[in-house]
Amino acid sequence: MANPGERVTDVACTEDKLTVDLADGRSISVPVAWYPRLLHATFQERVNLEIAGAGYGIYWPGLDEDLSVEGLLRGAPAPQAKTLIS
Repeated sequence: MANPGERVTDVACTEDKLTVDLADGRSISVPVAWYPRLLHATFQERVNLEIAGAGYGIYWPGLDEDLSVEGLLRGAPAPQAKTLIS
């Protein structure tokens, strides 16, 4: 069950760092390089975000990128895309 203190209250996404503030006072900072869609996005695409999932996630509509607080707390970077060889 989700902890109400783990709801997102604020998000800042710079060129190299994603920082998420939680209702319980914690802040999580991770490298943007963990999330290729954010890494290769423009500044405007990075700041165009929505707090989603009743406050337990972040969504970038222009990038179709979703991150969960649960994943951020686990320190989980985005899964590597599989490359198909023809």
